[in-house]
Amino acid sequence: MTKETIPTKKERTQQAIEQAAYELFMEHGFNATSMRQIAEKAGLALGGIYNHYESKEEIFHAIILDRHPYKQILPLVLNVKGKTPEEFFRNAAHTALGELGKRPDFLKLMFIEAVEFNGKHISLIMREILPEVMPVFEELAARRKSLRQIGPVLLIRSFLAMLFSYYLTEMFIRGSALAKLMPKNSFDTFVDIYLYGILRETK
Repeated sequence: MTKETIPTKKERTQQAIEQAAYELFMEHGFNATSMRQIAEKAGLALGGIYNHYESKEEIFHAIILDRHPYKQILPLVLNVKGKTPEEFFRNAAHTALGELGKRPDFLKLMFIEAVEFNGKHISLIMREILPEVMPVFEELAARRKSLRQIGPVLLIRSFLAMLFSYYLTEMFIRGSALAKLMPKNSFDTFVDIYLYGILRETK
């Protein structure tokens, strides 16, 4: 039986800094948060924070590698089962959406990354995740009988696009008259559109 690793004092301080910064970023955004605010919230002197991080962006870099929704959600796909590609995509979509629903802060983090950093950290995350996720989508892509000839990388990208576009538009219409017109199973319909398109099959 292995003993649980106890964080060092340095690691505990870094965790406190990152947690304080994360909460402030979620509340105020990246640009509106100062290093002084982060230090105060973490219970440190301003000079003490620079013993661990050279800049506010370096703190954000550490946070994004640990907490970005891509890193949290994609590994869940590895455990999704499905006898057919259709069953897999449906189960994966519901699993991922369920995780997003538990963590509304994910979307704020994505916006900060996209708007204030032009997505420059995402490539680092994908470099770490892709080797684990790629085999799943490679296997799906190999089932050409029921799939169009789409490579695994594009399958991953299109699946993520479907998932986050639904989540984003759901946030936009929540509480509006349009939301009242949505059927209860709107997400299943959204997945249907992803799988089969919007046009009826022509004879």
